[in-house]
Amino acid sequence: MVIFPIIIVVSAVLYIYYKVAILKSNDELTQKYFNGKARLCLGTFLLFFGINQYLFYKTQLSLFIGILFLILGGLQAYRGFKEAKHYRNEWRRLNPNE
Repeated sequence: MVIFPIIIVVSAVLYIYYKVAILKSNDELTQKYFNGKARLCLGTFLLFFGINQYLFYKTQLSLFIGILFLILGGLQAYRGFKEAKHYRNEWRRLNPNE
């Protein structure tokens, strides 16, 4: 399966991109929005890494590690999605003309 490594690499690159964007931004609301997006990318990375881990090795140990990564990745992705959605709506509320 070629799609899983591609998604893993893209999500890792986007995670690093959003973390660097946090350092470049001076606005606290924008920083929190980028942090939510970074958390979403980290969750996606962990989720697909857990799936890829099991599909590659197919052992009982990789199953347990994969399940752990699926749970942690799902929680990170869910929290990141909720944070990004909240701060995006907050930014739109405070800046209605843009």
